[in-house]
Amino acid sequence: MLKAGIVGLPNVGKSTLFNAVTRTRKAEAANYPFCTIDPNIGVVTVPDERLDVLGKLSKSEKIVPTAIEFVDIAGLVEGASEGAGLGNQFLANIRETDAIVQVVRCFQNDDIIHELGSVDPLRDIEIINSELMIADLATLEKRKSSREKKAKGGDKEAKQELALMEKLIPHIDGGNPALTADLTDEERKLLRDFFLLTSKRTIFACNVSEEELAAAQENPDGHEMVAKVRKYAAETHGAEAIVISARIEEEMIDLEPDEADEFLADMGVKDSGVSALIKSVYHLLGLRTYLTTGEKESRAWTITEGAKAPAAAGVIHGDFERGFIAAEVVHYDDLIELGSRAAARDAGKLRIEGKDYEVKDGDVIEFRFNV
Repeated sequence: MLKAGIVGLPNVGKSTLFNAVTRTRKAEAANYPFCTIDPNIGVVTVPDERLDVLGKLSKSEKIVPTAIEFVDIAGLVEGASEGAGLGNQFLANIRETDAIVQVVRCFQNDDIIHELGSVDPLRDIEIINSELMIADLATLEKRKSSREKKAKGGDKEAKQELALMEKLIPHIDGGNPALTADLTDEERKLLRDFFLLTSKRTIFACNVSEEELAAAQENPDGHEMVAKVRKYAAETHGAEAIVISARIEEEMIDLEPDEADEFLADMGVKDSGVSALIKSVYHLLGLRTYLTTGEKESRAWTITEGAKAPAAAGVIHGDFERGFIAAEVVHYDDLIELGSRAAARDAGKLRIEGKDYEVKDGDVIEFRFNV
């Protein structure tokens, strides 16, 4: 299961968000066993309204969502790249994740003291990013030193790595994440072996107060701090910034679903922003969902973007992939509009696809296989 690491400075709402997300998703994951693997790791179900609709259509006995893993990473302080605070642990934990959720404090509250004495989201982001870049530069310099000897001896792979490092070092030293470097497909493939912290896709979670959430969700650019983060995220990372209120989510932890909906409605919002964040992280990780439905269950299955039909079948069971014959596919939108697979077949919307079919998000599939 792919992991997203939640990072941020102390007192920005990072741990509050993690606790709220992992605990509130527990009720929704009745058929997908919730587990806390470690005190700071939790499995979180991905909200998908399509499952409930399919469940009603098929009169399914149960609903099974898909899930991703969130990791609450130790708070970072300036100097982490040199071992300050829990710096070494912080950086090591990030290396083990597949994407980063950077929580940014975008609210004023005198009762919650910011460790730097004031609230400035862009300054906070720069501190974290600078530490990641410093750590990456140290990694590259060390790797460069070891590859230079091999390159002189004629090692082709070492020469390729050196050429890539010649691009990366000035790029990162200029204050840019490795992710935004202008690289060829071959160079990007090689980059994965470097395990650089700034090569991970990032999403920014703008943590606002309860009172500001409704207005900030409706008009993010109308909130001064959120607007700054959105602009920064787009310009420096080509990334998204999601508005959340970790405090609201935390207050709903012990509420039943109907009570939580009523609580949010009273505040003038449909969601605390956490559902949107989970969905965005899921897509950020390059994950997509196809669906199966029947009387026994309606279920979401996780695949990577671009997965072909046999690989998608293998997510259910290895025998499905080994004995793959074909896939009966209808897109969710067409199935719901027409009301049944039979109607979809009559309308020409249900297709028989072979081994080269690239499964799309929202495909509802039945596999034919023979082992």
